[in-house]
Amino acid sequence: MSLREEKEIHIHNPKMLLFSICFVLMFSVMNGTMFNIAIPDIAESFNLLPSEVSWVMTGYIMIYSVGALVYGKLADTVSFKKLITFGLTVFTIGSLIGFIAPNYYFVLAARVIQAIGGSMMPAIAFIAPIRFFPNERGKILGIISSVMAFASGIGPILGGVIAGFLTWQYLFLTSALMIVTLPFLLKNLPDEETVSAKLDYLGAALVAVTISTTIIGITLAMTEVLWITIVAFVLAVVRMFTAKHPFIPPHLFKNRNYIVAIISSFLAVACLFGLMFTVPIMLRDVYDLTTMQIGLVMFPGAMSAALIGRKGGRLVDQIGARKVYMMSLGLLTTGFVIISSTVGLTPLIVSAMLVFPMMCFPLVQASGADILANMLPKHETGVGMGVFNLLNFVSGALSGAIVGVALDSFSPQDPFNWLAISGDSAVFSNVFLTFVGLVLTSFILFIFIYRERAHPAT
Repeated sequence: MSLREEKEIHIHNPKMLLFSICFVLMFSVMNGTMFNIAIPDIAESFNLLPSEVSWVMTGYIMIYSVGALVYGKLADTVSFKKLITFGLTVFTIGSLIGFIAPNYYFVLAARVIQAIGGSMMPAIAFIAPIRFFPNERGKILGIISSVMAFASGIGPILGGVIAGFLTWQYLFLTSALMIVTLPFLLKNLPDEETVSAKLDYLGAALVAVTISTTIIGITLAMTEVLWITIVAFVLAVVRMFTAKHPFIPPHLFKNRNYIVAIISSFLAVACLFGLMFTVPIMLRDVYDLTTMQIGLVMFPGAMSAALIGRKGGRLVDQIGARKVYMMSLGLLTTGFVIISSTVGLTPLIVSAMLVFPMMCFPLVQASGADILANMLPKHETGVGMGVFNLLNFVSGALSGAIVGVALDSFSPQDPFNWLAISGDSAVFSNVFLTFVGLVLTSFILFIFIYRERAHPAT
């Protein structure tokens, strides 16, 4: 047990602390959804293929995923105030670089710097409820989920308006405004003692190499790079079992329920991120919509997620996270079937149908996080959440890279879904039908292998 867990932390104003965390979280989430909308504009500005421009999202998520676990581990020994000050400062620097970027390489560099700073947020958002609100964890996770859903609803339309009336560069400038939350967080976070941090830098580097080479190999179709992935993965596993303080503790994977939960979540979140990446490209290629019009088409679906977020959190407390999670996977499967069948119809119909898969985002998120928090002992929750977040973000990066390659390589005129329309929209219908299969796999895996404990871990 860490020093942090041996004494109770006193918070002067819990409501203001929660408000401050939610405020910075909202900016962090909007940073992702705004750039999803601008992907077609960025591709047009630099004459990029879908697989190349996907690095605006996948590159960010790649760094973000590893950073989320690093910050999660550091949160056990370094005060939240120091982590937040460093994270928000670095994120703002990256945003300003992106605003003045003269070419695509500077844009990618800016996104990497943003990710190094912004990956602090998962540690704050998911560990703070466990550390500072242990008796209201379910309620707080529901609030956080609804804030994330609200931000995802505001992000597309805000990104469309900013990039439509100005240019996509101003999205970076908008993201820089997140620095205004720093004084509020520093004022309301409790003072914590910083103890000596023991971080397995070699293990972290091996995990980072495994993730990055996997995405590079898929995105650039460089199979030789995947050999580096295999070697790095083997070395990471060896390091995990031999290091005194491993980057990822091996004992986590002795828990069958934990393994099932992270694999099931990996598949579901990959499809959700894939949806967010695919839809803007589809609306540009099939319907020739402007950036603002893309934001308007996606807005109803994103706002449905915002509206259902808080109710989903309450539902987790009322009927249990497992039931909500299975229900959300069933709804997500149905949503992908619907959108796969309606691609190619009018933008108004597509906009209405996007509501079904997009509203499942907060349900999957809130119930999945609560399942994980319940199954692990308290002293392992931080690192457990870190690995959970790591794999979820990696799933998003992989889905964007794989979808980008699929859109580059295939252009069928006849969709696999016999309900869908033939033509340029066929490839997108097939992508969404693939998501149906992945979510069904996630559902079957969870319902048949996961076993709910009679009592939560302590």
